[in-house]
Amino acid sequence: MYLPQTLTRQKLKSVNKAGQHKMAEAKPPMKIAVMGASGRMGRALIRAVIENENATLCGATEQNGSPAVGSDAGTLAGLEPAGCLVSDDAEATIAAADAILDFTVPAATVSFARIAAANGVAHIIGTTGCSNEDEKQIADAAGKTAIVKAGNMSLGVNLLTALTAKVAAALDTDFDIEIVEMHHRHKVDAPSGTALMLAKAAAAGREVDLEDKAVRTRDGHTGPRPAGAIGMQTLRGGSVVGDHSVIFAGEGERITLSHHAEDRSIFARGAVKAAVWARDKEPGLYSMIDVLGL
Repeated sequence: MYLPQTLTRQKLKSVNKAGQHKMAEAKPPMKIAVMGASGRMGRALIRAVIENENATLCGATEQNGSPAVGSDAGTLAGLEPAGCLVSDDAEATIAAADAILDFTVPAATVSFARIAAANGVAHIIGTTGCSNEDEKQIADAAGKTAIVKAGNMSLGVNLLTALTAKVAAALDTDFDIEIVEMHHRHKVDAPSGTALMLAKAAAAGREVDLEDKAVRTRDGHTGPRPAGAIGMQTLRGGSVVGDHSVIFAGEGERITLSHHAEDRSIFARGAVKAAVWARDKEPGLYSMIDVLGL
């Protein structure tokens, strides 16, 4: 056999061994279950799992009594049948998975966190509106399994979060910070999880406590704007997927950082990316900043 001078037989053996070793290390697609399968985000998550070559849909759940229970998850999401039926047995579904994707409601998320922790299943949380007690229980569960929790799973928003912290650190309190968010009329929590994520980034950049600086509502005779305040304004209407802007307003100039989500698939793809990243990770509470290496 002819071998180029740059590739000796010894090197060829090494290359072959390396290739065989790499093949031996290849892992099967990650088994992922979607919680809350029939919602807008649930259906988007199912599509994202099915379309990802590193993942396989192993389960999907809905609450007891939902008309979606017993239906094929692929069909529910507008795709070809996936051979995976929607179940109302969250415990069995979670136990059979490597990871679960959860964009449900706080009470359900806390329950899922306990089950996932008991089974060593990675838990990807996009649920917003969690209370301090909910957050504590999720953090406790993270002592037993990898949890990735973020108010927003998109690459763009997480870049926006990183930029917000940097700009806030670079500008002093002569620049007022206002965060404006708009979502569809059906969203039940306000401000959005993303707006809170951005506000926390701004506070971290300025090295202040957000709870001391946050202004969430203004009505009536409020007086002058407090120096150093971080304002959050909420808009709701129509079918808006998610718009967020961080405004740094100074004397005679204004800097605006914005992100506009046009399709829920960006959040779903980010969630699947987080699940694959969390495979074999040590127990702990992670964010999309960790997943994206930002």
